[in-house]
Amino acid sequence: MKESTGNPNHSSLPDRYELREKVIDAIANTMDLYGVNHTFGKLYGVMYFEDRPMTLEEMKTSMNMSKSNMSYAVRSLTESQMIYKLEEKKDRQDQYLAETDFYRTFQNFFGSKLQREVDVMLEGIRAVIPDLSAIILSEHTLPEDRNEALRDLHKLQHAEQYYIWLQGFVNQLQEGSFYPNSAQE
Repeated sequence: MKESTGNPNHSSLPDRYELREKVIDAIANTMDLYGVNHTFGKLYGVMYFEDRPMTLEEMKTSMNMSKSNMSYAVRSLTESQMIYKLEEKKDRQDQYLAETDFYRTFQNFFGSKLQREVDVMLEGIRAVIPDLSAIILSEHTLPEDRNEALRDLHKLQHAEQYYIWLQGFVNQLQEGSFYPNSAQE
């Protein structure tokens, strides 16, 4: 494989920045698959290759985005723990740094999304089961309605078991149980 030196005199070699751009696009496309705005994914890709923290102003210039869109992108990536706000400022501006460990970004991104799903679904299922049980046990419930309620109850009990299993998966994911030992250090 040819190595890029970034030297324009070596026209047969690919430009390192063009190669980076291909990976940045791949990161953005991948994040888009998981519901993250493509532009936010592109910002993460740009920050991934930076070897230093960036301010909002630097990101805005690099991405050619408005300050409000940039703030929204940064807030979204920060909430997903794909980038971090640093305590030290640069010229009184907040600085942000990308998490470059893909094991950790996977752990943070999917761990938080799956945990949210587990919390929402278990709360919804557990709120409904007592009322369904009351319908089933009521002497005033018509047989057809009782049978429908029983079918619903069985479905929800099965779903509850799935979400209990998923909670265990999330716990292991957040503990780093699925990663090579070197990735946890």
